Amino acid sequence: MGKPAMAVVRETARAAHLMDPMRVALLERLAEPGSASSLARDLALPRQRINYHLRELEKAGFVELVEERRKGNCVERVVRATARSYLISPEVLGALGDTHEEQQDRFSASYLMAAAIRMLRELSETAEKAAAARKRVATLTLEADVRFASPEARNAFAEELSAAVAQLVAKYHDATTPGGRTSHLIVGAYPSRSVHRTADPGQRTADRGRRKRSQS
Repeated sequence: MGKPAMAVVRETARAAHLMDPMRVALLERLAEPGSASSLARDLALPRQRINYHLRELEKAGFVELVEERRKGNCVERVVRATARSYLISPEVLGALGDTHEEQQDRFSASYLMAAAIRMLRELSETAEKAAAARKRVATLTLEADVRFASPEARNAFAEELSAAVAQLVAKYHDATTPGGRTSHLIVGAYPSRSVHRTADPGQRTADRGRRKRSQS
């Protein structure tokens, strides 16, 4: 299996590296293998300075060795980023980043964000364990845009969606079969940022609705 598309950073010390503009610039360029010399030319900076940052990134697990090339009397180390992108988990903030227990209003933006944070934390941990075992995580992702004509239509949609989900859960939930696997379902909706699009909502839903499955 190749390098992961996304790595979640959950340690404060590691997250600090992603706060350094120089190290972020290096990671962006190391999506493909590179060396201190090639990066120094690209950024017009001293190779020694680039080398220092690369060593620190390698210690923190953001950079890995690909190969060593001999050039004259020197050995050039070629490295690359260990993931295609990185995401800092809110748990880096400790208690300040975990607000789920304080959120009680299921119709608030805070509750949805808290649920998303919990999903990110749990899914990233599961994905890391699966990667170590060279397995894939069985997941399901659905996305769609819905343009409501009125608040009443939005409320009616929410009621029908809740009823449909409850019916499906009751139909497929099996707490007794040995070897069964439990999946956690989160359904949320929030205002789309693409408010200026004029495409037909039904067509947009058909175009953007996606379902991704992978079997472990």
